[in-house]
Amino acid sequence: MLRRMLAPRTIEIIQSTVPVLKVHGEAITTRFYQRLFESHPELRDVFNQARQREGKQQAALANAVYAAAQNIERLEAILPAVRNIAHKHRALGVVPEHYPIVGQHLLAAIKEVLGDAATGEILGAWAEAYQEIASVFISVERELYEKAHAQPGGWKGFRRFVVRNKRTEDPHATMFDLHPEDGQPIAPFTPGQYLTLKLTPPGDPRTHLRHAPLMPVEGNVYRLQVKQLEERTRADEALTFLRQHVQEGDVLLVASPAGVSSKQ
Repeated sequence: MLRRMLAPRTIEIIQSTVPVLKVHGEAITTRFYQRLFESHPELRDVFNQARQREGKQQAALANAVYAAAQNIERLEAILPAVRNIAHKHRALGVVPEHYPIVGQHLLAAIKEVLGDAATGEILGAWAEAYQEIASVFISVERELYEKAHAQPGGWKGFRRFVVRNKRTEDPHATMFDLHPEDGQPIAPFTPGQYLTLKLTPPGDPRTHLRHAPLMPVEGNVYRLQVKQLEERTRADEALTFLRQHVQEGDVLLVASPAGVSSKQ
């Protein structure tokens, strides 16, 4: 799993920052996303802006960084979490070239939030640790990309699917049956996996990527379930567009099934 071993001093420094991350983790990740989107606005399309507004992605990243720091001596312990995230990255089109950009702004955010407490030695240790963690993600994601493309019915990137059946079975969930526009076989899926849709609502200059769970169905078709968000949750413009405006006969751009099977 690991490309190389971190130096004992690096491990010691990373472990010493665990209490700091527990207190300041979300402030760091909030500033990280601000910096990232200011410098690379095109990456907004990769991230769910509804979750950004709610602070959920900032919290999730803070928890992931905290877990990595806690387990820096045995990164194998976080491999299940890495695989879950890597599946999402593959479905979203995250590539190795993104990781240096993320590392640059994460380290800068650490420095901005912690100020003088983020010494050169601490930042150097985190730069080394980040490279190690990034190498793990890149390796896992490379395997997922290769598998998604090589499997029977698999494909790269996004493929065109036609909505052949749309129905609301209860007030809170809408079902979509998607058929490949080219009529060719599609990749199999297992319980617990999902599809990623590339959505562009009319009048919206941005592209939105959203995951939707796959439901059991027979034939050369994918069945998706899109649930209505809870009232206390801020509106997700992309899911609202999907549920209310996408109709039978419309074409959706879809990435191949992703996610860790519930049978695993």
